[in-house]
Amino acid sequence: MKKIFLIFLSLPIYLYSDCVESNNPKKIVIAGGSITEIIYDLNEEEKILAVDITSNYPLKAKKLPSVGYVRALSTEGLLSLNPSLVLGEEDMGPPLVLSQLEIVGVDVRIIEDDFSSSGIIAKVSCISKIINAKKKNTDALIQRLVTNKKFLDQNSKKNRRKKSILLILSFQGTSPIVAGHSTSGHGFINLLGAKNTMQSVEGWKPISTESILKEDPDYIIITSRGMTSFKSMDSLSNHPALKYTSAALNKNIFSLDGMSMLGFGPRTLETAIEVSKKIYGE
Repeated sequence: MKKIFLIFLSLPIYLYSDCVESNNPKKIVIAGGSITEIIYDLNEEEKILAVDITSNYPLKAKKLPSVGYVRALSTEGLLSLNPSLVLGEEDMGPPLVLSQLEIVGVDVRIIEDDFSSSGIIAKVSCISKIINAKKKNTDALIQRLVTNKKFLDQNSKKNRRKKSILLILSFQGTSPIVAGHSTSGHGFINLLGAKNTMQSVEGWKPISTESILKEDPDYIIITSRGMTSFKSMDSLSNHPALKYTSAALNKNIFSLDGMSMLGFGPRTLETAIEVSKKIYGE
């Protein structure tokens, strides 16, 4: 436990500038699936009034009242719930709604993310402080995350950039929308110690067949949402933009739940470990 505490002290808590305890963290509205996941993992779900539509895990969270999409919140809808605290990810908005909530005295906190394993642990610590979570539950969750981080760090060091990955979010017409740098997808690939074939691109962008073939990924990862456009993995493999890649020819294509992979909550580390074992072995 002492070792875990020392590791934890070295994490970049500076990412979170507003982690002091809320005056009343008993009536929380959440706009961000990873935050919902963390609060359930802390066994503090009784404090949640409502969630946004990205909060689809655990399944019981989907039974809570919905405030809509994280980027398109409504002042009237939120105030009708009489929340004491609104917790949201960086894309929570629009900004006018957040300003209006603060004007009427609602405690609004935006939880930042740097798409790293250390960032996930720091995010858990920040949220725990804000909602005054029980120490034993916080310590148990952090211990689990530190263990997973240690595995991924060792794996990354051993296999650094030996494999290249193309991560597809969805399709825009016939063009795959892929993870460039400064995205959660790029962060996920970094957790694996692999190379993002589209790291020269910024953000989530549609990419041409020529660009994909030029980079020739060893593996392709696609979100479950992206797979809904295809009848099977074979039909995806035969897509003109992918069929001649090493990944498609060697059947090295995975489909993963988008939030578990890209949400950068506790499940992201677990998902990264699963993928790492598929790529590099046990």
